[in-house]
Amino acid sequence: MRVAVIGAGVIGVTTAYELAADGHEVVVFERRGSVAVEASFAQAGLASPGAVGPWAGPGAAGQLLRSLFDRHNPWRMPPSAWGWMWRWWRAGQPAAHRTNQLRMQRLAAYSRERLHGLAANLQLDYERSDGHLVLLRTRKEQEQVQPALALLAEQGIRFDTLDTAQCHAVEPGLNTETPLHGGIHLPGDEVGNCRQFALLLRAEAERLGAEFRFHATVQAIEPGKRPRLTVVHSSHEETTSRLTSHGDTPAVPAFQPTVPMNEPIDETFDAVIVCAALGSNALLAPHGLKLPMAAVFGQSVTTPIRHHEAHPDIGPRSAVTDHRHRVVINRLGSRLRVSGGTRMGHAAKGRQQDELARLYKVLDDWFPGAARLSQAQRWSGARPMLPDGPPVIGTSGIAGVWLNLGHGGAGWAMACGSARLVADTLGGRPPAVDTDGLGLERLAR
Repeated sequence: MRVAVIGAGVIGVTTAYELAADGHEVVVFERRGSVAVEASFAQAGLASPGAVGPWAGPGAAGQLLRSLFDRHNPWRMPPSAWGWMWRWWRAGQPAAHRTNQLRMQRLAAYSRERLHGLAANLQLDYERSDGHLVLLRTRKEQEQVQPALALLAEQGIRFDTLDTAQCHAVEPGLNTETPLHGGIHLPGDEVGNCRQFALLLRAEAERLGAEFRFHATVQAIEPGKRPRLTVVHSSHEETTSRLTSHGDTPAVPAFQPTVPMNEPIDETFDAVIVCAALGSNALLAPHGLKLPMAAVFGQSVTTPIRHHEAHPDIGPRSAVTDHRHRVVINRLGSRLRVSGGTRMGHAAKGRQQDELARLYKVLDDWFPGAARLSQAQRWSGARPMLPDGPPVIGTSGIAGVWLNLGHGGAGWAMACGSARLVADTLGGRPPAVDTDGLGLERLAR
């Protein structure tokens, strides 16, 4: 089959690879100049079932209300989002939250299995490390995480409950002066450089014949047995270099179209897979489908790690999460990344500074002096969030159009599994994991 993939974030790239590996003729359309340059660019990097879950959950509404009065609280919500929030609040009721948590963890566990298989079989050399330590500052926080731990146990996800000394043994670089009650260690979790992986997998997809077209904006989809796309190409060239395990190398344009620039052209396919994140509704709404996706922003700061011979354990060994502030600190090779924030819509400059201040505060609490802040790279990105948490994968109800979107902040954790599910469904094969609740019908209930 000739298949179009719209969007080249980590979801689109993994989807393109799996389809190409199945023997399909794949064309990827991306409006930006390279892969993984929006939500996939500099996110937290956690690729693990233990780290995923619905944003909606018991107690979340109370945290949101408190955020109105606390500049360091991770929750931000404008009044214009109250309609979406009503659905979010309903999804946060205990029974619904439990169901969606299990769905997401099941998909993330399958995705981790696929990720490991791809990395081993293709010898993908990207920045990664094993283990994830969740820091609990007080006994109350330890009590708060017990329901989540029960769900992890139900899914067979290993975790260890640690005291203060054991936390410092797992992460020797932790600041001993910051009060710490204990922690939860998830040895099966991992952290990885999402964008680096996407760049490497794109190259593998191209070796299988997949074609990536950048600066290519899909303006419309015409459904049918052979769906048609209207596309505008605005440039021949990529705008960023391709990152390999050896660093940056000059990019070679992947596509040299003979079509005119800045003029719409039509192309016909056997199937279209929409992986366009927040841009998806503009393509689907004309055909009667508008998904309740919200732009939920997060921020990150990436810096080189200071190297002191007298302190070889400066900085984290792998991934550390501050449970109270919902901030993740991880190591990516010789760099450190601190990320967090949950904000809907664009924020005023002052509010963005408050969010950055929270990241720096948590970093200084746990790893003071570890980062070269003078060389910090700041990033803010919008994740396509559905109110109940899990993504939508599979048929759309629109002839010839399939969906793989709405992963929120867990796109990296779910990408490889989601891509395989789409490829299997398109190919008429039974999925390798239970897909209950991942289809479009869930949102109609």
